[in-house]
Amino acid sequence: MTDVPRGKAVVTASLALGVAVGLIGISFGVLAVANDLSLAQTCVMSVFVFTGASQFAFVGVIATGGSAAAAVGSGLLLAARNGVYGLALAPVLQGPLGRRLLAAQFVIDESTAMATAQPDQPAQARAFWWSGLSIFVLWNAGTVIGALAGRALSDPAALGLDAAFPAGFVVLIGPHLRNRAGRQAAVLAALVVLVTTPFLRPGVPILVAALAILVGLRTPAPEPSQEPGPPVEAGEPGDRGEQQA
Repeated sequence: MTDVPRGKAVVTASLALGVAVGLIGISFGVLAVANDLSLAQTCVMSVFVFTGASQFAFVGVIATGGSAAAAVGSGLLLAARNGVYGLALAPVLQGPLGRRLLAAQFVIDESTAMATAQPDQPAQARAFWWSGLSIFVLWNAGTVIGALAGRALSDPAALGLDAAFPAGFVVLIGPHLRNRAGRQAAVLAALVVLVTTPFLRPGVPILVAALAILVGLRTPAPEPSQEPGPPVEAGEPGDRGEQQA
């Protein structure tokens, strides 16, 4: 009986998360059509790409005059993390091939976070599917609403929705700044962008700055503790010399 309220809580949280992400989808739809993507292109991207960071990155590069190759490269780099999520969720998302292929489309930041927060495998699977499906439906609904609204507005840029790009990236990198490697990678990436922007085409500095992730691949050896251990008194269990004496 204790599993029932937990299941209801997961469903409620997943739906609330879907609504929040759907609102962001509206801003994506507006910005996409404001940067010369058609309604069909915008909607198809949300259906098949379905990862907000990559979609915002793509449109952001296009908005600054970058090439399609640079825009696609930026999106792919950000989407690469979803492959790591898939490895983490593989034990949870078992079943026939068709079911696993469908699940792969829903492996995103939010569904992974919802699933891994649950205490057991059945709850993890339930959280994954509820969050993934609700976000997929509401993200795409938001995209359609935003794209239609963007076409009706004479100047969508006047709404200031372009702030969604930097705000979204700040949210993404925020958790990684809690450790030293994350901070080093962020500083290095910022320096690379500042140095290369005057010389490279728009969008390319972002691709080059992605090399900063190599900082995070280093695994420093744990530093030996400088504090002396507690003294072991004579006769104390574990003091083999005293026990044998």
